[in-house]
Amino acid sequence: MEIADLPIATSHRANLLAAGYSSLAALSAASPPRLARDLSIEVHEAEEILKVAVGANKSKGADGPSTSSVLKGVQNAWDMLSDEQSRRHINTGSADLNNILGGGIHCKEVTEIVIGLINTSSLIQVVSQESVKLNWGMLYTILNANSDEDFTTKDLTFVRIQLAINVQIPVEYGGLGGKAVYIDTEGSFMVERVYQIAEGCISDILEYFPHCHDKAPAGQEKLKPESFLADIYYFRICSYTEQIAVINYLEKFLGEHKDVRIVIIDSVTFHFRQDFDDMALRTRVLSGLSLKLMKLSKAYNLAVVLLNQVTTKFTEGSFQLTLALGDSWSHSCTNRLILYWNGNERYGFLDKSPSLPVASAPYAVTVKGVRDAVNSNSKRVRFLVMPSCVNWVLVLEQ
Repeated sequence: MEIADLPIATSHRANLLAAGYSSLAALSAASPPRLARDLSIEVHEAEEILKVAVGANKSKGADGPSTSSVLKGVQNAWDMLSDEQSRRHINTGSADLNNILGGGIHCKEVTEIVIGLINTSSLIQVVSQESVKLNWGMLYTILNANSDEDFTTKDLTFVRIQLAINVQIPVEYGGLGGKAVYIDTEGSFMVERVYQIAEGCISDILEYFPHCHDKAPAGQEKLKPESFLADIYYFRICSYTEQIAVINYLEKFLGEHKDVRIVIIDSVTFHFRQDFDDMALRTRVLSGLSLKLMKLSKAYNLAVVLLNQVTTKFTEGSFQLTLALGDSWSHSCTNRLILYWNGNERYGFLDKSPSLPVASAPYAVTVKGVRDAVNSNSKRVRFLVMPSCVNWVLVLEQ
């Protein structure tokens, strides 16, 4: 039995999900005072809810993780290595980005793509003119002096849609032949752009595989933009409670659509930055969602891609660049790719990975979507990761 199936008032079920209680085990572990505080109800009401939850938990034989259930997931190191080496990757559209990502976006992992509105041309000019000791306040001012707003909208659109299209490339052409789930929290999904990028993908396939026209009619049918659009399942989210509900529903949906190979949440931060006053509650809810997404990625052999933004916080008299949603959220993903400007060129920087080195690579955005940069000989900018792992300083590579 799930939280949504508990025989309690509908308002209580909705409040439980909104407060981050996504499983019976988590609910049963809560104390009546804490539950009453989280749901803004009386303690005696919380006690009644807990009685129902504990009863439902015991009736399904899930009053705690049994030894057999724990041992069921045991693996030896060789199996783990074999599993990692056999994992499929989703092509980003750029060979350079694929290289720093170890082949592309990994299945069975959660990848966070951070869009930073950063233009380093002003920083390059200042540093080249004279030796200047930059504090965070000066750095923040410089980075935003000549920022290009089109970078945010255009790159967000192309990167997220490119992955939703590329995951569908048929296996015989080097793809996964899967489908995509797209969870839109900002209402920025543009079908016309999806159609355009699908046409670009098909154009590349026909260029690299000129004998595609000799395929059977069924194979040719897939190489149509309409087929690509039909295999993107779109969810429009208007509040954080809807976001929680959809993520909790994903397990059932993925069980019914086993060919889904990527789940994209654009963006994971939007509603949680707008609607939350209780930061402790927000942290608890986000932690539950990230664990749920990690479990789904492994259970259904798919990639989870979360889009996030960079924000600033004022600490000790200066500004710091940091991930939206705070320090605790920065540990919720397996990989982190940061997209940023250097002059007039776009770069991707692999900031976090359990097995890959820190690296950067140029990429381009064309009418076809994300592709390799035409000219990658310009000076690159790299990030120095601070001890907190979520604050960055930009320095020039020699």
